[in-house]
Amino acid sequence: MSAVPTGKVKWYDVDKGFGFLAQEEGEDVYVRSSALPAGVEGLKAGQRVEFGMAAGRRGPQALSLKVIEPAPTVRQNTANRREPVERKHTPDELHGMVEDMITLLEATIQPELRKGKYPDRKTAQKISEVVRAVARELDS
Repeated sequence: MSAVPTGKVKWYDVDKGFGFLAQEEGEDVYVRSSALPAGVEGLKAGQRVEFGMAAGRRGPQALSLKVIEPAPTVRQNTANRREPVERKHTPDELHGMVEDMITLLEATIQPELRKGKYPDRKTAQKISEVVRAVARELDS
């Protein structure tokens, strides 16, 4: 008895009606919209699937497909989020930090970009640290 091949959706374009599956063992498998089960209009990257396949002109093709695990929804992803940590700064302090960051970007980065140049490495690294610090505070 042969096992049904399984894998994950590598990518799928609903508009074009095709995509590729990554087998757990073996090469990637082409999948057309006609191989999808009734009621399924598209696939999302990372979904686990079982599929029947045949050799096509350009490699293996899925003839039929069964979704094993639906793609995680945004709600599921946010449910796994960690508990918020206590913030280091008040909203007023954070407002000032954001204003200072904008002023810093306008004074140091934008002039170089307007000239068609990237800022020098040292300046870019310092500015990146400031932006990351503000982003961490916003994300906490």
